[in-house]
Amino acid sequence: MVLAEELAKQQRSISVAEFFEKNKHLLGFDSPTRGVITTIKEAVDNALDACEEAQVLPDIYISIKKTGTDVFRIIVEDNGPGIVPAQVPFVFGKLLYGSRFHQIRQTRGQQGIGISAAVLYAQLTSGLPTVVISRTGAKEPAHRFEIQIKIETNEPDIISQQPFEWDRIHGTRVQIEFKSTMSAKKKLLEYLKYTSVVNPHARFRVELDDESFTFERVSQEVIACPLAIQPHPHGIEFGQLKRMAAASDEKLIDFLVNGFSRVGKKIAQEMCDKSGLKQTAKVKGLSAEELKNLLAAMQSVAVPAPPTTQCLSPIGEDLIRRGLDKEFQMDFVSARAGSRPRVTQRSSGLQTGSRSCTSRVPVQSPNVSQPSTGSRTTSPSRASRWGRF
Repeated sequence: MVLAEELAKQQRSISVAEFFEKNKHLLGFDSPTRGVITTIKEAVDNALDACEEAQVLPDIYISIKKTGTDVFRIIVEDNGPGIVPAQVPFVFGKLLYGSRFHQIRQTRGQQGIGISAAVLYAQLTSGLPTVVISRTGAKEPAHRFEIQIKIETNEPDIISQQPFEWDRIHGTRVQIEFKSTMSAKKKLLEYLKYTSVVNPHARFRVELDDESFTFERVSQEVIACPLAIQPHPHGIEFGQLKRMAAASDEKLIDFLVNGFSRVGKKIAQEMCDKSGLKQTAKVKGLSAEELKNLLAAMQSVAVPAPPTTQCLSPIGEDLIRRGLDKEFQMDFVSARAGSRPRVTQRSSGLQTGSRSCTSRVPVQSPNVSQPSTGSRTTSPSRASRWGRF
């Protein structure tokens, strides 16, 4: 009994920030070398998503400079819509905080972890706060923040906040300093090159100490921002259905029509009939057994596939080809996209050159070239018959 009471005194909840403080490798910060690439990737992903949502052509500036012994300063600046000042501390100073996690649509970032994980890594290795400057419009002043994360509570710690004179009309600038190395410089430039290929509408200006690189855009067409869709009846689980029902004040038939993708009144009536539930029943008052019957009925009724053309934004064959042609001086460049839009829709590019090399560039929506917490890139080589080339 005494031992149990002593153990009980030691038990407490663990914050998300505390967990990732001891498990940095889960966030891509398992080594100083990889820390630079992970930070750049997360910041660039956020910048590209923000620009697409604002319907502007991305102009992204990236700077990496050594400021001391093994300490590097990373700056990523974009021309996106900016962030409302009240939200800046939470976006950068709180893990698992974001706007895209609950939406069913294509985005590069989704979990609300990436950039705040870089803030945490900087705090752990250099002890320096992250500097964020953001402006939401020409009529609004820019604001400058110095931010860290309160490890025990996973809440933002605002070191300073003040108005700031900035020549950008709108956009966000992030400055992070942490201990690292540039031994992976070649991989970083390779990542940026492939990111430029699959984002042909973006321009990247890069400064690595005394070297400068520019990856120009080849398209002046703004990428259409994917729209969020409702969950599909065949892809939902009991726990999610129970949570949705508890938060709804609608009648059952209205809940099905308004809350799920491709469910019209006729399909909703069939689901109600198969489940043995009244169409006018309040969904919030359904028991667990009734919800299980409803779920079984929902998944047994034929429902059209979700509208993937609405929630996905494929690059397209022409832009893949132009992106490859821009970055790789080859004799032959070709691209092939899937014939039907699907959730796992992908496109692939093939290029050959006179230097006895052949390169395949697989691209899968979302439009990124490296694995991340929010999306995956897989090779389409099984589906494509490369032998004919």
